[in-house]
Amino acid sequence: MAESIHDGAGATRVRPVSLRHIAPSYRTYAGGRSLTALGKELDRAGSERVVLICGASMLKQDAELDMVQSAIGKRLAGRFSDTREHSPLTSVEAAARMLDEREADAVVVLGGGSAVVTARAAVILSAEQRPVKELATRRENGALVSVRLEAPKITQWIVPSTPTTAYAKAGAAVRDPETGERFALFDPKARAAGVFMHPTVAATAPGRLVRGSALNAFGMAVDGLQSGVDDPLAEAQLRHALRMLRQWLPRIEDELDGEVGVRLMLAALLAGQASDHVGTGLAQPISHALGPRSAVGNGVVEAMMLPHTMRFNLGRTDAGLAAVAEALDPAGNGSPESAIAAVMDVLRESGVPLRLRDVGVDRQSLDEVIQHVADDWSATTVPRPAQHDELHDLLTVAW
Repeated sequence: MAESIHDGAGATRVRPVSLRHIAPSYRTYAGGRSLTALGKELDRAGSERVVLICGASMLKQDAELDMVQSAIGKRLAGRFSDTREHSPLTSVEAAARMLDEREADAVVVLGGGSAVVTARAAVILSAEQRPVKELATRRENGALVSVRLEAPKITQWIVPSTPTTAYAKAGAAVRDPETGERFALFDPKARAAGVFMHPTVAATAPGRLVRGSALNAFGMAVDGLQSGVDDPLAEAQLRHALRMLRQWLPRIEDELDGEVGVRLMLAALLAGQASDHVGTGLAQPISHALGPRSAVGNGVVEAMMLPHTMRFNLGRTDAGLAAVAEALDPAGNGSPESAIAAVMDVLRESGVPLRLRDVGVDRQSLDEVIQHVADDWSATTVPRPAQHDELHDLLTVAW
């Protein structure tokens, strides 16, 4: 958010701009004819051996699966369909083995966020040929350090079924279901080359999954505007993402209109791309830790935490909170407090539970959650870091 500086004589001047905004190459296709470009893009990249990665649920969507496989054509070298929620390590390793065995030179992902993240992590493991623990972000001398991954990565294209921000990202989080550990992998070379948003594919996802993904994008946009980073390009994306989400979230039903799904996907892409430039907020690392311990997806938990983290930020992110208020309630007074009220309105309209106990979170797990939050890479970009006792109080109130 741009700020003004007041000198002692009462004069006002604009704060000097200091900006580094590097937008990666990314190709976006949306609409009923979007998949006609997939074959052309694979040819342009010289891809000849493509592995399709999807979730088991997509195997039940015969027409949509055939449509994507037909677009890939004779380049299809294999299909991996064992992606799972929270991208467990066993699933990622199995996908990486298939990429190796089929000598894949490209991946097409069909499905939601778990499929996208599993594919990205598998591409990294396949290229680096090292155990995930050696590739993941680690804590050194009290600081989180992202491992530099040098190997070239094969191209990925995404045909999403949900409005996840994952298709805009370069990172992947893999969870070990035996230990509960979360391994964060980051490599700009593993970012997807582009996305094909098709309304027929968008209509296949259950409304609850679409809502959870869209709420993650909503949380990312709300937190991005509170970052304090003066980047007008990212701010424009975040503001419009919020306006779109405010408009289309109430249109989510059990059987989704595919055109509504595509609009939500475009909003998620805006939020995901912009957050790369401004960082995130405290709700995201908390949702990473709480999501697997709840009965709902990470996006729902992130949305539940927003009013609490926004209150925690009062006095520190007021200009950003005012921007949130303007995007969600243009007729309101634009105050930081009205931003919290506007977010609460969105949560109520979307049927989001307001207490952690209502989504199956055990109060006894909160201390363990706090440690996972501290070790989450996204916690390094929050505008106001929370100490252990502050996190405990925040989570207790939310519970």
